[in-house]
Amino acid sequence: MKSLRLAKKLMIQSPVVTVKNLNYYYGQGELRKQTLFDIGIEIHAGEIVIMTGPSGSGKTTFLSLIGGLRSVQEGSLKLLDQELHGASQKQLVQVRRQIGYIFQAHNLLKFLTARQNVQMSIELHNDISPQETQAKSVAMLQAVGLGPRINYYPEHLSGGQKQRVAIARALVGEPKLVLADEPTAALDSKSGRDVVELMQRLAKEQGRSILMVTHDNRILDIADRIVHMEDGRITSDAITATALTHKPGFLTSLSQNQLETLNRRAL
Repeated sequence: MKSLRLAKKLMIQSPVVTVKNLNYYYGQGELRKQTLFDIGIEIHAGEIVIMTGPSGSGKTTFLSLIGGLRSVQEGSLKLLDQELHGASQKQLVQVRRQIGYIFQAHNLLKFLTARQNVQMSIELHNDISPQETQAKSVAMLQAVGLGPRINYYPEHLSGGQKQRVAIARALVGEPKLVLADEPTAALDSKSGRDVVELMQRLAKEQGRSILMVTHDNRILDIADRIVHMEDGRITSDAITATALTHKPGFLTSLSQNQLETLNRRAL
């Protein structure tokens, strides 16, 4: 029994994302330019990490590498203990199925209803029946507050409602990790706030990890950690009061390096 409890504790502490000494380059020959420099970071289950930094600092490139949308060139990038450096295309496809994506543009298909847009993301899973995909899609749309609008087409939805559909689409496949690139940029302040609070609630309820890139300083308070990137380098990685106040077990999930950093700040 004691060994079982220890095994469960180790599983809880195992990071969803582990990045070490990650470098990335664009171009070839004399035009080759390095855009990411020696990146290292860990993201744990249920953790909300917001990444900030000026345009052109490498945030979106970093997000696309974690999402398996670009190939890792140098360093180590592990998602759920799967090493992505040197991964085959087949392995990358399997990794992508464990990730939910939310972008600035909702990218909904105009000729599909809200339910059909959400349903598309799980129809690729061969182990789910058509009846189950429809039931899951309806349930997720209800969870994001769009139950009465499941059969609406995007043109009949507001900007905030479209982004809620995008959130439902990202979460319906029960991904371990959600990547969000400027999810509030095209929304007014109230709609943007509603969207990120919804993401925060669902992440807490479902134990999903979220890595969000944003320039919107109004939503930083939902984060457990705020990571700042400039010129392709992580210049700070700060644990927020939100994590310490509202997540009693948060400290037990941190790596030794993160705990040492927190201790130094407290002195």
